Amino acid sequence: MSIMIAQVPVVWSIDANLGTVQDVLGEAASGDVVILPEGMLSGYGEDLAPLDRLDPAEVNDAVAQVARLAVRRQAHVFCGSLLPQAGGWCNAGLFFPADGSRHQVYRKINLAMNERGRLLPGDALPTVDVPHRDGTVTAGMQLCREIRFPEQWQHLATAGAKLFVYLTNAANTREPEGVWRSHLISRAAENQRFLASANIAHPDQHCPSMVVSPRGEVLGELAPGRTGLLRHVLDSDEAGNWYLGQRRQDVLSLHYHRSGSSPTATSPARRPRPSPARTRTSASRTGTPSAPRST
Repeated sequence: MSIMIAQVPVVWSIDANLGTVQDVLGEAASGDVVILPEGMLSGYGEDLAPLDRLDPAEVNDAVAQVARLAVRRQAHVFCGSLLPQAGGWCNAGLFFPADGSRHQVYRKINLAMNERGRLLPGDALPTVDVPHRDGTVTAGMQLCREIRFPEQWQHLATAGAKLFVYLTNAANTREPEGVWRSHLISRAAENQRFLASANIAHPDQHCPSMVVSPRGEVLGELAPGRTGLLRHVLDSDEAGNWYLGQRRQDVLSLHYHRSGSSPTATSPARRPRPSPARTRTSASRTGTPSAPRST
């Protein structure tokens, strides 16, 4: 699978952002998987005041335009946008298949502090199937601060994702240098999955745009602060379950429960299959015969 990561500016102008997307897709080859940053269509920033001036109809039209561009270029496109929904706005990652079938949406479940009270959180961790010449590769999307919540990534890996698509808008001078880069390597290596990260081109960029292998090797990385494209060909067969298969789930297990339901302790022997909802953890203390306890 050929992927192309775009490190490009994101501004509070839908027209300007659409022009950027069009320029990037002009460089894509048929069958490419193109990955663009968080907030790519709508615009995004630490200050969300411009959200008050966003026209929902204009955002929805931008989504429709990118869907058509994906078909025209025969490329599979991942990009971010603030999206209107019933009751307000959400921060979303979108996947546009090259065949023109309906685009798929991941709504960020773990909102940043500046988003809380302004955006509505999602409540599901879906995967998407990305077509390529030998079949499909299952991918899972995560957005920005969700790099800090490894249990979400582990769930996506357990649900079958071989590729993590990470869309971010990370330009914060308060973050120590190198920390988010280390997080990306850890999320790839601990789950034995490929990870493709797309950040904005910004002078204060603190998270790299790069590709990481299931072994934690950095396969390619763009220079920070500058616009650029990064290409790499992935062999999804390199993803594995060596470490995930060694988890002591009799001591600590991760459960994904249906939205709106009450969490219940579940013994590892009768663990339910994942369903589209939220995550929780349960654990049993070593040496005690009691059932796992919620944490």
